[in-house]
Amino acid sequence: PSASPMLMGVGYIVGTRISSVLFSGAVMGWLLLVPLSVFLNPSLGNLIGPNETYSDLATAVWLQQVRPLAVGTMIVAAFYTLWSLRQSLITGIGRALKNIGAAAGGEEADRTDVDLDLKKVLSAIGATAVACFFLYYHFSGSVAGSMTLTVVMVILGFLFAAVAGYLVGLIGSSNNPVSGLTLSALLIAAVTMVALGVTDVRGVAGVLGVAGVVCCAAAIAGDMMQDLKVGHILGGTPWRMQIGELVGVIFSALVLTLPLIALHNVYVIGSAQLPAPQAGLMALMANGIVAGEMAWPLVIVGMFFAVGLILIKAPAPMLIAVGMYLPFESTSAIFVGGLVKWIFDLVLKRKGATEEETARAQNTGILVSSGFIAGESLMAVLLALLVIGADKFPALQGYQAWNFLDEPSYLLSWLAYVIVLGMLVWLPVSRMRSEGLPTTHLDH
Repeated sequence: PSASPMLMGVGYIVGTRISSVLFSGAVMGWLLLVPLSVFLNPSLGNLIGPNETYSDLATAVWLQQVRPLAVGTMIVAAFYTLWSLRQSLITGIGRALKNIGAAAGGEEADRTDVDLDLKKVLSAIGATAVACFFLYYHFSGSVAGSMTLTVVMVILGFLFAAVAGYLVGLIGSSNNPVSGLTLSALLIAAVTMVALGVTDVRGVAGVLGVAGVVCCAAAIAGDMMQDLKVGHILGGTPWRMQIGELVGVIFSALVLTLPLIALHNVYVIGSAQLPAPQAGLMALMANGIVAGEMAWPLVIVGMFFAVGLILIKAPAPMLIAVGMYLPFESTSAIFVGGLVKWIFDLVLKRKGATEEETARAQNTGILVSSGFIAGESLMAVLLALLVIGADKFPALQGYQAWNFLDEPSYLLSWLAYVIVLGMLVWLPVSRMRSEGLPTTHLDH
């Protein structure tokens, strides 16, 4: 497993069930499909050179055979999620249209029901659409294609944001089908570009531009709905909260640009270091439909595999597909975090911890895991900035000397694992002790 506190923290937070389902996909992909592919097609051995190892062969087969299959599985799983939520989707769209009609009618409302002025909202949407038109024109170089993509973006962005906000407000943030909604927008935009004859790399870029905007709209709508729901419960004024949300989105977009550029320049988004499975899925779909660069036989096999998972009522087919798509060291690290959570919960239960003790320990564990995630993420950005800045600032040069090992040290990796796992167990217990709760039965 990867010696990553972030991934282990993710596994601890999502719990044993989700991390186990994710790891089952990794086992399916790496321990079954990779060797089976080599057994059925020995010519795959030519993917590596004479000086490379069987590990390199497994990675090459996974990239060329298993990943496209996982993409097909994710496609069907995404649409299956939308289908399972079809009644809520229809209700969400209906509510959005009804709310627009009420706002346009100028109906009087209480302070706690007053939203931003509809004219100002429509003006902001129009300005954003104009900016997106020029962006899509920069990508595609086609006026007709850019106009069409802009219209598609506005319509789908409105509908899918309404659906996402409704589902999150009604059910919870874990039920926001962002992947399925984004994939639907991508397919519609891709078919549109093919119909207009823009089928080269410019068309792919334009399609991904639409998918990116719709993805952000759906994700942010779900996040905002949680905030607005809390504000409504507390008696807040909607239009004031909406202005605050808009300011937050604008500044977040400005602040996140530099770290994303730095991470991509150093680690490359979509590589083994930063896998980005959903982004990889969208890129493969856009290339496959618009540019015709997809291993369709493997994708179709993955689709049938997803249908089989659905028929046997396998838990979370999307998670299984993501587990197949991610590097094995990443999924196994997440599984280790989930396993630690299971062991810790089992110890608390067997030692007779009270409900209050259990809740306190679990909350502390989640806080520690969140710290691992934030800490490793910030360090990754910092290291990326050091690598980039070393070319321009002499004071930052020489960071390579910090690497005092000529070869990777498995001993240090295991030591890091022990420290991280120990913190996940020791810190929650020490927090309980500091609060004056009985913890002697946990020290055995």
